[in-house]
Amino acid sequence: MTDTPQSAATVRLSDAAIFRRMLAEFWFYFSQNRGAVVGLAVFALLVVVAVFAPLLAPHDPTVQYREALLLPPVWQEGGSTSYLLGTDAVGRDILSRLIFGAQYSLFIGVVVVSIALVGGIVIGLLAGFFGGWVDSVIMRVMDVILAFPSLLLALVLVAVLGPGLTNAMIAIAIVYQPHFARLTRAAVMSEMKREYVTAARVAGAGNLRLMFRTILPNCLAPLIVQATLSFSSAVLDSAALGFLGMGAQPPAPEWGTMLAEAREFILRAWWVVTFPGLAILISVLAINVMGDGLRDALDPKLKRS
Repeated sequence: MTDTPQSAATVRLSDAAIFRRMLAEFWFYFSQNRGAVVGLAVFALLVVVAVFAPLLAPHDPTVQYREALLLPPVWQEGGSTSYLLGTDAVGRDILSRLIFGAQYSLFIGVVVVSIALVGGIVIGLLAGFFGGWVDSVIMRVMDVILAFPSLLLALVLVAVLGPGLTNAMIAIAIVYQPHFARLTRAAVMSEMKREYVTAARVAGAGNLRLMFRTILPNCLAPLIVQATLSFSSAVLDSAALGFLGMGAQPPAPEWGTMLAEAREFILRAWWVVTFPGLAILISVLAINVMGDGLRDALDPKLKRS
């Protein structure tokens, strides 16, 4: 018996209703964490600032205004309304550099998490699905990477590859990959014992279909939370590498690089250090608390009845 157009429309409406109900349930649990809602709002603001940076920034972030060296913020004596947050040692507008720095932070976070997530999922799926010697070899390699402090290992990798934003992102992604691999492996090993996997195997599903179409969709919740937390860590680590001179190179308006350029002016001009530091602090804190809210909303064990 074939489905009538009316029954097909009913199925589509039913799917849409289920999706809306799941979305409403997710938002209910997410909104219970007020800090997560605030973090989401701050992150959304960061995205807006990054997307519309050319329109929001009052000045070009790399242009040097020689007549305005180390100007204080507008509310301090000697400040100017043309430079609301002051200027740095070579006369560049700090507010404009902070706004364009949001682009770097989002770009770094997206690229690092994407590389680490895709690589970690593939490695974790192979280890958890096949087990045996494949699992042992992969996990021992992951353990070796995890044995090193993350920032130190990233610093070594950048030193080998050469300083620069691209190499810094690759290094940070390699360092974060074991976290996704171990998380995926644990989830896959748990899902492998469930009846729907056995039923799919009996129905003739191949290994690739079992891994990517049957098992992986049921392992995404913890990976989404880990991706959110890794996003904030990537921003922080890239700022640290930039501060050490191994990440984004001047005159790029990256927040860590701005801190590195302002080290010698900490006592003379507090604003050149304070504002980039606050930008890093607020961004990382907002993404972390948003990740906590995602964990509460996506983990069934943490959902309150």
